[in-house]
Amino acid sequence: MTLPCDERSSPNFNERPEGRAVDILLLHYTGMASAQAALDRLCDPAAKVSAHYFVNEAGRITRMVPEHRRAWHAGVGCWAGENDINGCSIGIEIANGGHDFGSPPYPDVQMAAVEALCLDILSRHPIPPARVLGHSDIAPGRKADPGEWFDWARLAQAGVGLWVAPEPVVEGPSLSFGDRGDTVAELQYMLAGYGYGLEVLGHYDATTQDVVTAFQRHFRPEKVDGVADLSTVATLRRLVDAAKAIA
Repeated sequence: MTLPCDERSSPNFNERPEGRAVDILLLHYTGMASAQAALDRLCDPAAKVSAHYFVNEAGRITRMVPEHRRAWHAGVGCWAGENDINGCSIGIEIANGGHDFGSPPYPDVQMAAVEALCLDILSRHPIPPARVLGHSDIAPGRKADPGEWFDWARLAQAGVGLWVAPEPVVEGPSLSFGDRGDTVAELQYMLAGYGYGLEVLGHYDATTQDVVTAFQRHFRPEKVDGVADLSTVATLRRLVDAAKAIA
């Protein structure tokens, strides 16, 4: 690592699958009352959770697990058919109270540190932009971090991840829980094609609602409600086209 950082080793890691390259960068918020409490938990053997890096509100970076080891940050989740997210990812925990503690803004100095850390990691690992993800992307319905107020656009402008300008929210037809048909199947096909863990069934079920919510949190944060309105669908189409253009 080329950035200055503190060192605090976490015992919570194991070996990556043999021959499995790192190809996901996964961002989290800590969702705890204080940065110190979160850091302590990530290094507590009883907690059995960790991450490779931790960034506090002042932008101080702590390294806890070497990048070649498998940290325990993702839990149950999937992306593009991969179910062992810990096995192929580098995890960054960002100190933020999250939804349970008032959804506080991420300070500029913290975002600058996250940006620099991500660029540093990407200099060593050829992670595709569409695989720079939030915890909510790989675990819809179970996780909501790093939250809809996280500045993904800033990171993408710096060369971290993929972002398209969200289509403005307008009145019009939408798809929601209980709907069925080809338009639902097309929506599911696009979401699954981008990487979300979703079957194409033509039925807007609870899983689809969770995935749409996760998509909105990351890519259309103006309104996060799990309803596939015109804005959500147009933004998704734009994102899928952008991903194809750089594939």
